[in-house]
Amino acid sequence: MDQLLLHTCCAPCSVYCVDSLRAEGIEPTAFWYNPNIHPYQEYRSRRDALADYAASISQALAVRDEYGLRDFVRAVAEDIGGRCAHCYACRLEETARYAAGHGFTHFSTTLLVSPYQDHDGIRRAAEALAARYGVAFLYRDFRPGFRQGQSKARALGLYMQKYCGCVFSEEERYAKQIQRDRERFPAL
Repeated sequence: MDQLLLHTCCAPCSVYCVDSLRAEGIEPTAFWYNPNIHPYQEYRSRRDALADYAASISQALAVRDEYGLRDFVRAVAEDIGGRCAHCYACRLEETARYAAGHGFTHFSTTLLVSPYQDHDGIRRAAEALAARYGVAFLYRDFRPGFRQGQSKARALGLYMQKYCGCVFSEEERYAKQIQRDRERFPAL
């Protein structure tokens, strides 16, 4: 493999992915493009943590800095339950486009480390985009190393987020508390 562009959702998710790719002799360039992450403070915290981590491990990093609350919400408003498919496609398309335009031969994503993501959906979207942009998709099931990577990220003191990234996943994070509040304060 010549050059791999690794879409990176956050520093903690990148830890195991980068370690395992390097163990294979692959030196990935991290690519930050995550306009789905909200609010801005969260977006900034994740971006900056990745920049610091990449520098600390001597990993090249390309940043497409686009905070996209309005565009993301417009795109998923009619199908909030299906938002993840849009989210994968949006981020992976920009990754494939960037890879093709900047001399990378392959692309992949740290989304493949999370047991909480639609792994098959990510793979299908990436393979379709690989064909469209003429750059190969490197598939790896990084999930077996998820806990190991998270543990290492904690030991390194990396910023650890509490939800996937979009405002709707943050709402889901608080679902039980919202229900308790509704029971405590019923509608008038």
